[in-house]
Amino acid sequence: MSGSSGHDGGLGSAAQRWLRPRYVWGRVVHNLLPKVLSLVVALTLWFVATGDRRANVEQGFDVPVTVRDTTGGRTRRATSDLNPGTVRVTLSGRPERLRELSGETIEAVVDVTGVPEGSFNRPVAVQVPGGTTLRRQAPERVQGFVDAQLTRTLAVTLSVASPSDTSLLRYDVAPAQATVSGAGRVVATVRRLITSPAPLLPGEASEVNLIALDEQGDPVEGVQTSPASVTVRRIDTGELPVKSLRVVLNDPPAGLRVTAVSVQPSTVRVVAAPELLGRLREAAGTVTYRVGTYTAPVTLRIPAGAQALDEVNVRLTVERVAATPAAATPAARPPASGTGSAP
Repeated sequence: MSGSSGHDGGLGSAAQRWLRPRYVWGRVVHNLLPKVLSLVVALTLWFVATGDRRANVEQGFDVPVTVRDTTGGRTRRATSDLNPGTVRVTLSGRPERLRELSGETIEAVVDVTGVPEGSFNRPVAVQVPGGTTLRRQAPERVQGFVDAQLTRTLAVTLSVASPSDTSLLRYDVAPAQATVSGAGRVVATVRRLITSPAPLLPGEASEVNLIALDEQGDPVEGVQTSPASVTVRRIDTGELPVKSLRVVLNDPPAGLRVTAVSVQPSTVRVVAAPELLGRLREAAGTVTYRVGTYTAPVTLRIPAGAQALDEVNVRLTVERVAATPAAATPAARPPASGTGSAP
């Protein structure tokens, strides 16, 4: 009992000493210099050990995938339908180094050397710039199609931004032909090479890019044109006497009735002397009627001294009607455009 009381008394006495400010201050300043030096050394070691970790940051880049194919042989090869076309690459490095980079400065390569023609699924190798470390990439593999390279020569079609209905604009395109090359299965879908629209004043010229289009008129990706651009020059001197006239068709013969008609275009541009153009109100068109649904060309009857600038076609649905006294009267003239039903 006495031992326990003595121990408790010692603890109480020590606690009381730490409650005295003078005692606490004496303990703090005791061997102060070695204590401060120890703290400085510990902070320095921590700062050095974690310096690289604190200096390096991570940043993501969208990197386009480049295809490498060194397969020998007489037939050149091309790649199409690459999916995906870019990979997400995350690099670590110092902030100032990462700020200098972009997706185009990082190389992501898929090697198809020796891969047979057809579809493939291959890994992507990322080559990181100096001073950086690759942390991760997604995805690690891409799909595509290896095919024989095909080259075709096509005429260049002029594309005008906003054709005028009151003037005859004339252009010259040089060169008039260009080649399109790429994977055979992609090049086979190209139907036209058109110029990018470029509004030009009389006498002006501009260098415009070529666009490959498929049968539906949509741009074809993954092909190269040679040359990549052509020179378009406007060679007319200004406004010419041009007027747009509504196309009016001839009546169907007795015994036939038009139930639907669509004229394309519904107006035709006509060039003539100003005094003649002032008297023209419509363009008469002749079409051959027969039973059924079909598309037929329209023969325009333009007065002497005038010339039509557009070709016109009509989509018709014609049916046969029984010969009656009422049907002997002239049939109603079908509308010039759109779709309608005969009364």
